[in-house]
Amino acid sequence: MDSRANRKRATSRRRGFTLIEVMIVLAIVLALGAIVSVAVLSRKDEANIQLAKTDLTNLEKGLKWFYFKYNRYPTDEEGLAVLWSAETLDPELDESQWSAQLEKPLAKDRWGHEWMYMQQRDDDPAKYALWSVGPDGEDGTEDDLKTWSEDDEMGSDFGFEDMAPSGSGG
Repeated sequence: MDSRANRKRATSRRRGFTLIEVMIVLAIVLALGAIVSVAVLSRKDEANIQLAKTDLTNLEKGLKWFYFKYNRYPTDEEGLAVLWSAETLDPELDESQWSAQLEKPLAKDRWGHEWMYMQQRDDDPAKYALWSVGPDGEDGTEDDLKTWSEDDEMGSDFGFEDMAPSGSGG
């Protein structure tokens, strides 16, 4: 009977985990969480770049429709807002002919920065310039998303520069 009581006491002491065991499990869980969060956050950055490119394409389509209607692109003063609001439309134009070219306003890019727009590009005055300053918010840096390519001989306004992160195929 005495041996039974000793076994019962020994098993009752062994029911919980030691502090070291709990700390090891916690360290493993934190390490796995860090690995997963790094992978998820890098995919989020790539997704924002792709979504910004889609937004730029939508803005370009709106600019094309505006051009078809008025035989010109919006002036720098009108800006992109004229694609969804008649408030900035040139007063000399017939406001009754105006119609929204975009269903929803796209005043800012995916990082909260205003879209950059010029009615005439410096390298080709017959074309407009439309771009995002990218995640860093600085104009003229590597992460800018442009709707034209510096070496685009055909002059396509849909020639996005490759903004894929290095080491990625897309």
